[in-house]
Amino acid sequence: MGLLKSNPLRFKLYLAIWLLIASIFIGTAGYMVVEGWTFMESLFMTVITLSTVGFNEVKPLSDAGRLFSVFLIIGNLGIFTYTITVLTRLLVDGELRDEYLRFQTKKKIRKLKNHTIVCGLGRNGRQACMELHGHGESFVVIEKNDIDSSLFNFPIMHIKGDARQDHVLQEAGIEHAKALITTLPDDAANVFVVITARHMKNELTIISRAGNDTSEDKLRRAGANNVIMPDKVGGAHMAYLVTKPDVVEFVDLITGQRGNEFQIAELSIDLINPKFVNQTISELDIRSKTGANIIGFKMSNGDYVINPQADQKMTEHSKLIVLGTKEQVRNLEAYYYS
Repeated sequence: MGLLKSNPLRFKLYLAIWLLIASIFIGTAGYMVVEGWTFMESLFMTVITLSTVGFNEVKPLSDAGRLFSVFLIIGNLGIFTYTITVLTRLLVDGELRDEYLRFQTKKKIRKLKNHTIVCGLGRNGRQACMELHGHGESFVVIEKNDIDSSLFNFPIMHIKGDARQDHVLQEAGIEHAKALITTLPDDAANVFVVITARHMKNELTIISRAGNDTSEDKLRRAGANNVIMPDKVGGAHMAYLVTKPDVVEFVDLITGQRGNEFQIAELSIDLINPKFVNQTISELDIRSKTGANIIGFKMSNGDYVINPQADQKMTEHSKLIVLGTKEQVRNLEAYYYS
């Protein structure tokens, strides 16, 4: 029932259909009881009475039968009016088109694998969507309200609903998603989304926005892998522009804040060609083969090494962090993942 109420158009259509069925059932049963007619005679009389096609009665009606017909017609007027209203709204207000678009969106979402779910489309949510699109990542947006398409210059797959509800996350394909970003303005709502998502998929990477310092620990205990506080990050960024402006500008350059000429990429040892596994950084020879530079190494236990030594060996579940131009990163992926 909750799913029907979350989809007003479907609820109205189902209601109109069930009201018509109920009216036919009551009419058929009424004529069988009042007039003693057979089922087919009663059904035919009910249909021609409700449709007002003007056919003659199946058999002469008694006074009780005429009175029953009067009440049947009066009761059906309301049902008929409601049904016409629903159909008119479908055609005139574009609800049928909107329902078709929603159907097409859900069809596309069911085919997604390893996508990201973005909950909430405020300032942080919009920025997350633009970054994901810029990196070629597929994603689905969950937002209670309609989305203004003019905010983006690319199509958005949108689920209209409450991200705290299980069925909404299921519609967004959480079982096949690799990550979830929740940017709702209310920290309590974000906690609820994190708890729900973590319960539905334990291995999901969950990133949450937090507005208050006290919420960070709660979100992590609820299951968030990372918690971002936009106000704190923004304030620190502005302060660094005063104390270390060149450093900040350089970081903005390589992270794509000042264009997308440079990229920081990951080289997962678990995904590269098996012939490169257990080699050292020196043996991989990334710089001469692709032009990209190694700036970090993530060990299998999760620890990071900045500027790793040339004799650092590539072990299972480890990752290399590399910096390069878009072309160099493409060369890197083509050479080591093939």
